[in-house]
Amino acid sequence: MKFTLASAAAAALGLASTITASAVPQKRAATDPIGSKFFHKNSGEQFFMKGVAYQADLSNVDTSELPSGQLFVDPLTDVAGCKRDIPLLQALNTNLIRVYAIDTTQSHDECMKMLVAAGIYVVADLSEPGLSINRDAPVWDHHLYERYTAVIDELQQYDNVMGFFAGNEVTNNKTNTGASPFVKAAVRDMKAYIKEKGYRQIPVGYATNDDETIRNQMADYFDCGPSESAVDFWGYNIYSWCGQSSLQISGWDKRTEEYKDYNIPVFFAEYGCNEVQPRRFTEVSALYGSVMSPVFSGGIVYMYFEEANNYGLVEVDKAGKATKLQDYGFLQAQLAKVDPKTETFNAYTPTNTKARACPTQDEDWGASTVLPPTPDQNLCECVRSQFECVPASGLDEKKYGAIFGFICGALGDGGCDGIATDGLKGIYGSYSMCDAEIRLGWALNTYYNAQNKASDACGFNGQAKLVTIGDLNATCSQQVEAAGGTAGKTVSGGSSTSENGSTSSDKPGAGATLAVPAGLTALVVLVSMILA
Repeated sequence: MKFTLASAAAAALGLASTITASAVPQKRAATDPIGSKFFHKNSGEQFFMKGVAYQADLSNVDTSELPSGQLFVDPLTDVAGCKRDIPLLQALNTNLIRVYAIDTTQSHDECMKMLVAAGIYVVADLSEPGLSINRDAPVWDHHLYERYTAVIDELQQYDNVMGFFAGNEVTNNKTNTGASPFVKAAVRDMKAYIKEKGYRQIPVGYATNDDETIRNQMADYFDCGPSESAVDFWGYNIYSWCGQSSLQISGWDKRTEEYKDYNIPVFFAEYGCNEVQPRRFTEVSALYGSVMSPVFSGGIVYMYFEEANNYGLVEVDKAGKATKLQDYGFLQAQLAKVDPKTETFNAYTPTNTKARACPTQDEDWGASTVLPPTPDQNLCECVRSQFECVPASGLDEKKYGAIFGFICGALGDGGCDGIATDGLKGIYGSYSMCDAEIRLGWALNTYYNAQNKASDACGFNGQAKLVTIGDLNATCSQQVEAAGGTAGKTVSGGSSTSENGSTSSDKPGAGATLAVPAGLTALVVLVSMILA
């Protein structure tokens, strides 16, 4: 039987991917993936995404009305917008939207209730502009951890939330594969967080781009290793079908072949090339057709809102009036015709249960399988309390880079390893997961001690100051000692030393002390991280 919006709404919008083993209770313990499809948990029917990306830019917004520092508009708090757009999404035959950033301090009840009534699911990115893993200077710190967990805390309460993206095109070519360990650490920690909080098992995945040099390595890397750190689903942003194309011309036949044995659900997290306009969406019949539907679980068209890049289905003016564009009609007609052959959960026996092997490090792929430690704010605050030389109050972060550069250069090889990161070698300083101010405090204090606490060693033209330190309590003392003291040490991933941190990696040797990386490498990585 064809999956319909009406049946989804009537069944209270419960989804389960094949990472569940049998019956699906409201809250369930994490289990290993056993297949590559999504199933509706009430009816047991296979679920195919007929999705649309749904997040407007700031062009129609008075940014002075946004919270300080917020660089986006949350579409799920715009009740008037939801009332206007959800009927249009429903008429489009949409059963899912992707949102790229939400405001975790606001209620989403009204929009989410409307989406439930319309039979529409939500998959949400965990990051936001300004709070995401930077591909050129990656770090996995407690600010990102708090942002990602806040999104989970807010959205887990809604039954029609079917997944989270821990990253979107972070590694996008062979020059920045060293960023992938940081994203995979985020996957690990968010899966552990969901489990620890006792939330229902909401899958955590990743959205990749279509770089021909590393696309296979990306798929392998995020699937390999312990299930605790592997993604639960794989999103593929692909724009190679343009105009009147075909499976062969677009390369979608090859992508289907590449993923036919993938052990987790795969779907197009973004698609809809606009090089030929209007977009007639002839690719829709292929995506949900007999060749691709056994492998891919549908996809998400980019994008609902018309913006400067001309990907919109609907144009919304400054007065809030929505006008359907030509692309809307073409997509509506194409989605109305699709009827992919479906499986049923009870009758489905997956044959592709084995995870991929991790990719070999070579000239195209450099990411280590050793992941950064879990951010631990308790440890960071403990070590901060022992710094005698710290940044001056209100010091502009733009000035951090020059100070780091001077100090790490003066300390020489290995001098800044306690806060350095290296996703290629898999070596991370025990305080690398602290925020930039604490890392700068660590550098200033390390330099001050290296200069035998000389009277002029904590000046930096008024950019640093001396403070009085107190005694550590027993818990802090144990944590800091385990992390290598205030000097820190290089560690090979896993969790930090706090009992309140997330669970550690199952990889052998997690947390072990390794050889110190070259000082120049540490310096370059550190300075680029701060200046980015």
